[in-house]
Amino acid sequence: MLNQLKQNDIGDSIKLKPHILQRLEPVILEEFSGGDFHQVNMRNIAQKAGVGYASIYRHFKSKESLLFWFVDKWLSELVQRMADHLLGLEEIKEKIRKIIWLQLDFYNRNPKVGRIIMITVPLNVWMQDKTYRQPQLTGLLLKVLKEGKEQGVLDSELPTFLMLDVINGMIRRLFTMWVYRGQTGQLTDQAGLMFEVCWRAIIDTGKR
Repeated sequence: MLNQLKQNDIGDSIKLKPHILQRLEPVILEEFSGGDFHQVNMRNIAQKAGVGYASIYRHFKSKESLLFWFVDKWLSELVQRMADHLLGLEEIKEKIRKIIWLQLDFYNRNPKVGRIIMITVPLNVWMQDKTYRQPQLTGLLLKVLKEGKEQGVLDSELPTFLMLDVINGMIRRLFTMWVYRGQTGQLTDQAGLMFEVCWRAIIDTGKR
């Protein structure tokens, strides 16, 4: 899994021509990251991207399916980078430290993606789409956490999904406040402190 990751189902079923992808992507980022989700529509996207509405509708029957195809694409890129970086690490502590840093770095470099995922798009809308599950990303993170519990490094009495919630919740909070404060500084500047907080929350109590 770490060497070659498959695309999710939606990525396997829809293939966009490179020139259409290049035109659509910046428009999708701009429209959904900065405005009112409910005001965005497919025809405006097509017009601003210089792509025929029929060409888009051939693949996507709604703005939601169009957006979440791109969300899936962006997160798949994060997963691949994360998998590549984890290959050379053996200690669970360093794997979790790297996982946190890579996610903060990803949103630091792609703040519009972060805004879409964490701020502007209603969560209940995304939850209705199959891409919300993110089995690649979730599976990779859970694999590391389960490995840590098996090695006796992480708290065996703490449910693995709760450990994941601690990390994901901290990342969401840090990103949201970073945006609220005007994106001053680098989001990755907070990676070290965030890691220490998360690590203390999930480590085996006998190893604190």
